[in-house]
Amino acid sequence: MSGQEFFDHGERVAVLTTQPLDRLLDYRAPEGGCFLGAFVEVPLGPRKVIGVVWGPGTGDFDSAKLRKVIRVLEVAPMRGEMRQFLGRVADYTLTPMPAMLRLATRAPGLSDPPSMRKILRRGSGEPDRMTDARRRVLEAMEEYGGLAFTTAELAEAAGVTSSVVKGLVKSGALREEDTPRDQPFPKLDPELPGKVLTEEQADVAGKLGAGVASGQYGTTLLKGVTGSGKTEVYLEAVAACLRKGRQALVLLPEIALTAEFLTRVERRFGARPAEWHSGVTMTERRRVWKMTGQGAAQLVVGARSSLFLPFRDLGLIIVDEEHDTSYKQEDGVLYNARDMAVLRAAMCSAQVILASATPSLESWANAEAGKYTRLNLVSRFGPAVLPEMSAIDMRAEKLASQTWISPALKSAIQTRMERKEQSLLFLNRRGYAPVTLCRACGQQVACDHCDTRMVEHRFLKRLMCHQCGETKPMPEACPSCGVEGKMAAVGPGIERLAEEATSLFPEARIAVLSSDLFGSARALKQRIEEIAAGEADIILGTQLVAKGHNFPQLTLVGVIDADLGLQGSDLRAAERTFQLMRQVAGRAGRAEKPGQAMLQTFQPEHPVIRAILSGDEESFWKVEASERQAAGVPPYGRMAGIILSGPDVAQVFDLGNALARNDGALRQIGAQLFGPAPAPIARVRGRHRVRLLVKAPKGVALQDAISRWLAPIRLKGDLRLSVDIDPQSFY
Repeated sequence: MSGQEFFDHGERVAVLTTQPLDRLLDYRAPEGGCFLGAFVEVPLGPRKVIGVVWGPGTGDFDSAKLRKVIRVLEVAPMRGEMRQFLGRVADYTLTPMPAMLRLATRAPGLSDPPSMRKILRRGSGEPDRMTDARRRVLEAMEEYGGLAFTTAELAEAAGVTSSVVKGLVKSGALREEDTPRDQPFPKLDPELPGKVLTEEQADVAGKLGAGVASGQYGTTLLKGVTGSGKTEVYLEAVAACLRKGRQALVLLPEIALTAEFLTRVERRFGARPAEWHSGVTMTERRRVWKMTGQGAAQLVVGARSSLFLPFRDLGLIIVDEEHDTSYKQEDGVLYNARDMAVLRAAMCSAQVILASATPSLESWANAEAGKYTRLNLVSRFGPAVLPEMSAIDMRAEKLASQTWISPALKSAIQTRMERKEQSLLFLNRRGYAPVTLCRACGQQVACDHCDTRMVEHRFLKRLMCHQCGETKPMPEACPSCGVEGKMAAVGPGIERLAEEATSLFPEARIAVLSSDLFGSARALKQRIEEIAAGEADIILGTQLVAKGHNFPQLTLVGVIDADLGLQGSDLRAAERTFQLMRQVAGRAGRAEKPGQAMLQTFQPEHPVIRAILSGDEESFWKVEASERQAAGVPPYGRMAGIILSGPDVAQVFDLGNALARNDGALRQIGAQLFGPAPAPIARVRGRHRVRLLVKAPKGVALQDAISRWLAPIRLKGDLRLSVDIDPQSFY
């Protein structure tokens, strides 16, 4: 604690709270005093709230009338580097500091004192009678592995009452243990032998390890073709970090990837790391938060928000699949975890590894400009070779109405089945059909609360809005004209494709991988393991299958609609289509047998389709970069989205027009303002949405100009305004 500023009892201190206030609050230091950065409990009106001592008090309020800090929490104080990081993210994203502090304290029970608690483990006994509720409890225990549960948490995870859990304790199927709260995580051993690396892998691993050992900041783009062993290579960088006695963080884009990754970590280092994502119990979240602050969690594997954990000495951040759009937070604090990882590393002298087979154009451009080091893995591991790519010109194929698998693709699947190999059909569209309409009046079934069409999910027998989550039963009669028997599904979703595949290949074992169809991460993990073991002939999947899964017997990938992502006005449409197609194709031929990827397209001459087929990625990036540069858009220009919303569409547009009329602060930096215009999805959850788009040259003080532009605005009633710096989506 040496070197930290200390405030004696009664001294005036400024506290940042998690409450939505626009300033620090002054309090008197408690008995025993407190350090700068201490987590404290303070009175605010009639309530007690959590805050952090941010510095000496600044107000001119009479000290004698100041209220006192109630107590200092028994957790590690927030380090200066973390306070600066939160401030920098707030400045960059134009987010109020209390919202940043909420993001950095997203663990329950931080104010609880250390104590013993009762947790549940799997017992040796079995229940005298197995009911559905009891089975769900035992499955939940198995799903979460060795994670700690309280009775209430286990009941909630299984969707049962606590009495069901207590009954299993009585029968011996579960046992209760008294254990100290928040124990350190098991030590990881970097000296255990890793997998034998190829010469190329060992060379790249050595360079990454040297960067970590230097103890200095640096960012490396690790570009490796699918199946090249990027994970094994960057785990050697983790080993170098652990040898230095520093902490490491691995960000993954999907919870579905976590289970397999944790197994690989355990094989390499002899113990499981800490986990931080929505599938972790609240008890475990508090443990992870506290142990990272004490340095008692050496490695954290988590979702984007784990970037805001209070690491004591963070030496390495790995952003796996760095191009993935899920790293952008689209509500609350609007930040990109990839970019903020680079910022955090720069502030604590850590290394960043951005790993991808298909990097984002931003990372590619930074590597081209020399800001990032670039290391390449060009060969697949072992005997595996990259799949052969080809296009099926759908203009020349003869398909019956309401079918989507071409004769050419059908023939290729049949061949794989005869060889006892697996095929994957990819369609990035959940549900049965994207549109349900009435053939009598032509009306499409829309969400009652959003400006979107409801999607039929036939397996669930419901219509669902993918925007707000609203569901309703499939109507027998048209909600508009009342005519019965005329409701029709239009276009294919993954469930409708499964129906067609079952009809074409009645003898095939068909597996559908879509996030809607699995109630838990464990159920999804189990299905993926079954498929990898060969318990399916044809796999049908959405975007879920494009990331990180390894199916050794999969030799054919068929993309049903390669043109789907090329539609619309998104400036990243070409880039994202290229990335997704290459990632999906990379699932084929990852073992001894060679793979093939076939893309069904009505535009085989489209530049993006040609680039995907040729495999000349560098040419694609150069063309894409030159087009973006000519247009002055990211990464060669700056953008910010302003999203206005409210229940009254006229009020929302009035606010947008007022902003457009008074854009002098933007014009001063040479920025252009587009809008106001209805957002592409103009109504969500009953709120009307209007967008403005700011486009500015690279290198200008965009955030400062936006702050000055918005400063006079006072939001009335239920109007809301949010600023999205570097928007990734434009819905």
